[in-house]
Amino acid sequence: MRKIGLDVGDRTVGIAVSDPLGITAQGVTTLDRVGIRKDTGKVLDLVREYDCDGIVIGLPLSMNGTDSEQTGKVREFGTMLENKMRSTAMKGIEIIWQDERLTTVQAERVLVEADVSRKKRKQVIDKQAAVLILQSYLDAH
Repeated sequence: MRKIGLDVGDRTVGIAVSDPLGITAQGVTTLDRVGIRKDTGKVLDLVREYDCDGIVIGLPLSMNGTDSEQTGKVREFGTMLENKMRSTAMKGIEIIWQDERLTTVQAERVLVEADVSRKKRKQVIDKQAAVLILQSYLDAH
């Protein structure tokens, strides 16, 4: 079964999915945030569309491994997803937390090395970060 990976930010959510064998991650889209209820609804639509059995959410810990202000916001997003899944027929889908320290920096490097323009990098950086989050989970499992 597939996994979906999320890079949850204040303004956008980068989204990636795995192949059916769970070997590679591919970027899907970047959602512009409009509100936590609508945002989580859109994510769950993608979970259904790609027939995912797990949601890998990047957890933005501080460099020393402790929670940051953003960590609380991301955990709130995950809690909203869990609540919505409980109220629908999606109870068997697992929420998986993945350390995402430095993924945005790595994503930026990948895009710079690929000679992607600054304007285009800004549009795809969150999707690329979601790919890195999901791929690091897949590689570990």
